[in-house]
Amino acid sequence: MATALIESKFARLAVDISSSAARIVLRNAPLNVIDIPMMEEFRQALAEIEARSDISVVVLSAEGKSFSAGVDVAAHAPGKVEEMLIKFHAAVRALVATRKVTIAAVHGHCLGGGAELAMVCDIVYTTVSSQWGFPEIKLGCYPPVACTALAALVGQKRAAELIQTGRTISGSVAAQMGLANHAVPDEKLAAAVDKTLQELLRLSPAALAVTKKAVYAWDAMHFDKGLARAEKIYLEELMKTVDAQEGIRAFIEKREPKWTGK
Repeated sequence: MATALIESKFARLAVDISSSAARIVLRNAPLNVIDIPMMEEFRQALAEIEARSDISVVVLSAEGKSFSAGVDVAAHAPGKVEEMLIKFHAAVRALVATRKVTIAAVHGHCLGGGAELAMVCDIVYTTVSSQWGFPEIKLGCYPPVACTALAALVGQKRAAELIQTGRTISGSVAAQMGLANHAVPDEKLAAAVDKTLQELLRLSPAALAVTKKAVYAWDAMHFDKGLARAEKIYLEELMKTVDAQEGIRAFIEKREPKWTGK
């Protein structure tokens, strides 16, 4: 009924609603970098979807060749970083807290904040050729959401390795680790997502919502506290280091960073 109206509000997203399902599509070409306007739109879209009792499932995907290359590096600058963290984490918290079942459909690069958005969805499909990673350490930073929640998905040792090395893994490996439910060939991603979507749409929306709440009852408490702590350390300790500021400057200036250990 209001699909066109919802879509018209957003510049960084496309939102389509039909048959009790909402589809949120990231569309910030060319790499779907998550900037502050996208964060604000994402939270607004979820709030509108959450208010509709006729919707039981949300599918998160992206236009173009990549799911998302992550949060805008320029937003990590000293004058912007606090606003960025607050707004990005508000978007993540809204995704975690929604009573709708969430499905992520990942293709291409799925890095940093993009990987954090995907990993907190209930069900994740990825193409085998996708490239997943949390490269923040290469900027002298760290990914707060992954620091909080990744170990619960892939285990403490694997989480530490991914976050501390910043290395990239394929969609196949991401599924083997538990970052995604299934890895499929590129051409089968849409069909795989749609099959699960149709299964969910045959179920009771009320039962799905209450069941989701029960499934995450324990984790939800730890996630909120853990993310708040990771955010505090980021702002009060990490962003006061010379290396964090150098890493961000070096990326923007397209040069190798010169670490000082300070």
